[in-house]
Amino acid sequence: MNTSRPHRIGLIVPSSNTTMETEIPAMLRAREAVLPERFSFHSSRMRMQEVTREQLAAMDRDSDRCAIELSDARVDVMGYACLVAIMSMGHGYHRESQQRLHQVTADNDAPTPVITSAGALVEGLQAMGAKRVSIIAPYMKPLTRMVIGYLENEGIEVIDSVSLEIPDNLAVGARDPAAPAELWKKLNVQGADAIVASACVQMPSLASIPLIEQASGLPVVSSAACTTWSLLKALGLERRTPHAGALLSGRY
Repeated sequence: MNTSRPHRIGLIVPSSNTTMETEIPAMLRAREAVLPERFSFHSSRMRMQEVTREQLAAMDRDSDRCAIELSDARVDVMGYACLVAIMSMGHGYHRESQQRLHQVTADNDAPTPVITSAGALVEGLQAMGAKRVSIIAPYMKPLTRMVIGYLENEGIEVIDSVSLEIPDNLAVGARDPAAPAELWKKLNVQGADAIVASACVQMPSLASIPLIEQASGLPVVSSAACTTWSLLKALGLERRTPHAGALLSGRY
């Protein structure tokens, strides 16, 4: 890419998502305070109001259009920022989605690396060597069980979970980012290698990550932090940003 301009981050987001365009830029802006690279952010939206299988499937079908739109802007990397939409399509679907969307950009004469927040959560946990985790999710319990099954199919055992059972995606995004710092206390973390403070990119948790790490003594990630890590990896940049947890400490 032209190093005289910022790295262009493309985000494919649900229409009701209000968190990915705040937490990912917040992490990368914090990184700008300690490292030289600069970033700009560009989004395309897929219609989704309630976190149901039907709306998630319809939304995923719209992701190709988003990838084409973002490739028109010649972004340097794209992040598909809806974990549960990918996971609801079946085990391992993040690989299929990433390959298909990359092909869409190539067909538009702008081949672009594509990552998904679902794949990023898997990849981030595996990079840390986390084989057993406890998770917090805003979903209805059947969707949380689906997320657990997806992770376990990737070799990551979920030993406990908290489901907040909030179907309205706007309500999920309106939650206090510090709330997971209390919610994690409801989890069984005995024998866990890591805690997932938010297994949903719409549920804010960035402010809680360092608090939970300090209180629990365990590495803590979120879907948003893992997505940021994977975006930096795809760009070939140092995967480090302050106050975003162990994964973004620069050790992985």
